[in-house]
Amino acid sequence: MEELEFYDVKTKAKFKATEYRLVEKEAKGVTRYFAVAKSLAGPHECWKILSKVKAAELMKK
Repeated sequence: MEELEFYDVKTKAKFKATEYRLVEKEAKGVTRYFAVAKSLAGPHECWKILSKVKAAELMKK
């Protein structure tokens, strides 16, 4: 997978990851796309908002 940069809110640090999953959520008729990676500093997850174009590009790979 392509390397993406995530921001860990709990540790206030950025990190790059190539292992993540893509999540599609719908709320109020709007579809949003996210990349979700495990934090390097603990058991929590870090979510990154993706554009529709970027999500489609990553789903093809």
